[in-house]
Amino acid sequence: MINVIASIQIKEGRLPEFIEIFKSNIPKVLEEKGCIEYVPTIDVPTGLPPQELDNNVVTIIEKWDSLKDLQAHLSAPHMLAYKENVKDLVDKLSLKVLGEV
Repeated sequence: MINVIASIQIKEGRLPEFIEIFKSNIPKVLEEKGCIEYVPTIDVPTGLPPQELDNNVVTIIEKWDSLKDLQAHLSAPHMLAYKENVKDLVDKLSLKVLGEV
């Protein structure tokens, strides 16, 4: 299994627009071969000392059966359209692809 943590820094004031576009794409992603989980999340203030909050970051939690499935996801037509639709809303993207130990 492959786990993915994608952190997307959204431009100031554009978060609602980004979330609307992102959520509209979720059903298509969940239908993809090998997709186990695909969930957008935002920071929740907890008061825990090590937590860093950022109101302009959406963190995507993903699980895939295989790296091959993840790679196919990245080039799927609906993902290419999604990337085009959000390109002016995103400041930065970071990605962690993780395997279990």
